[in-house]
Amino acid sequence: MPRTRAIPRQSLPDVITNDLRERILSGEMAEGEAIRQEALAEDYDVSRMPIREALKRLDAEGLVQLTNNRGAAVTRHSLSEIGEIFDLRIMLEVDLFRRAIPQMTEANFAECERFLDEMETSYEAYDVGRWGGLNYEYHNALYAAADRGITNDILQRINLQSDRYVRMHLSVMEQREPAKKDHRQLLTLAENGQVEEACALLTQHIGRTKDHLLAMVTATRSSES
Repeated sequence: MPRTRAIPRQSLPDVITNDLRERILSGEMAEGEAIRQEALAEDYDVSRMPIREALKRLDAEGLVQLTNNRGAAVTRHSLSEIGEIFDLRIMLEVDLFRRAIPQMTEANFAECERFLDEMETSYEAYDVGRWGGLNYEYHNALYAAADRGITNDILQRINLQSDRYVRMHLSVMEQREPAKKDHRQLLTLAENGQVEEACALLTQHIGRTKDHLLAMVTATRSSES
């Protein structure tokens, strides 16, 4: 296996940012892991300049923490911060869903159905990385009719923080079937115009993930220490 990673030579910071983001979200680069710019430059066979730019972007996204002495590490959230991330998801997503359902059209439902079908295929293939992206797209499609651009921008940043934990939850605890059932039911309730029932299920759906995940991370960190 070659030491260097082959990448296109155009827009290096974009390409490196995207690849590093995926390595963090997938867990290849673990939370708290120190990041050495020299090693990354060797990995990608580039100078340190695009590496520095990529790390700055990931720092702005909250996935990497840069320090004044130019060191960097993958962000490690406290248990309280992880809980807060999911509480914010509940707050924003339930509001978006409540606003979206009365405005949803057949085109919206069809888009949700398309992502849902792809997601269920990824469940069967146990493609956790693909599932993570589709999960994000599916939830976005559920809320699209709300037409709340600022809220969506805020939610996108929060989802970057939650995505790696959601993937961890799915891959380690194998909670595919409850998630699969919830996602299908959310769309059915939206199609039937059952706003309060849909919002209650969404709250339960995100809250259950939060509770299971916090228990798992607590156990993992206790064993490490």
